Amino acid sequence: QVQLVESGGGLVQTGGSLRLSCAASGRTFSSNLMGWFRQAPGKEREFVAAIKWSGGSAYYADAVKGRFTISRDNAKNTVYLQMNSLKPEDSANYYCGARPYVSTSYWAASTYDYWGQGTQVTVSS
Repeated sequence: QVQLVESGGGLVQTGGSLRLSCAASGRTFSSNLMGWFRQAPGKEREFVAAIKWSGGSAYYADAVKGRFTISRDNAKNTVYLQMNSLKPEDSANYYCGARPYVSTSYWAASTYDYWGQGTQVTVSS
């Protein structure tokens, strides 16, 4: 079992920044893939970014490339999502997910085994 707890969400104006954190505990393996997803009301959960827990490979959705950065701190068992130049369309509940690392289908929420409870991000215009 892997337990994930997200934090760092909040209300920010357009153009502002937030840093989300995902603290992992339990059976955290260096071979895991850690992903950030978001879900707005009435919409499906969509991929934002993912990173291999041991480092090296990072993946981003086109909508956030150049604005968001995913990183991890192995010593703290924490994955971060730095979000800059935020837009109203970035407003959603953001979730952290984990699964064994496979380079394919990293964007598919259905392939992730573990999820946190989410943290709300609201960007005002």
